[in-house]
Amino acid sequence: MSEWDAEAVRARLRAKIFRYELSPPLPEAEVRAFEEEHGIRLPEEYRTFVTTVGDGPAGPRHGLMPLITPRTGVDDDWAVDDEWRDDRRPGRLAAPCPIRGPRPFDENRRFDEAEGLTLGTLMLAEEGCGMYARLILNGPLAGQVWQLDQDFGCHFPESPDFRSWYTEWLEQ
Repeated sequence: MSEWDAEAVRARLRAKIFRYELSPPLPEAEVRAFEEEHGIRLPEEYRTFVTTVGDGPAGPRHGLMPLITPRTGVDDDWAVDDEWRDDRRPGRLAAPCPIRGPRPFDENRRFDEAEGLTLGTLMLAEEGCGMYARLILNGPLAGQVWQLDQDFGCHFPESPDFRSWYTEWLEQ
């Protein structure tokens, strides 16, 4: 199911303690241009969310990152903004995602940039301490949301799809 009830989502956000707000939805043409530029097709649940409900920032953890335009009015030294920019480098989103299964925490293992664990994924939200919620864009796990710890390189599935991930947070 790829349809969203934007008014129901906004009503639920207004009811939350912190009164989260969403940016306006993105025009279909902008999303299509983003997909063409990066050689990808966004998973349908996420795609319809940003085109019918909103483009962040109301969302899990430290907020949903915008798809196309960088966050405004924030300190440029935030690691999440560097991560956002890295995802938009040519070829990264369309690259094969190397994640095939969970990797448990191991204090003796560190994130190895050469492994390319973030390739073929889109960072959705920062969870703090080098951990990010990432949407897998291609491969056998496409459409799933995984948590990736970029200090230790461990990762595990967080949700079977964007809708489940976002709705679970919305209903908390």
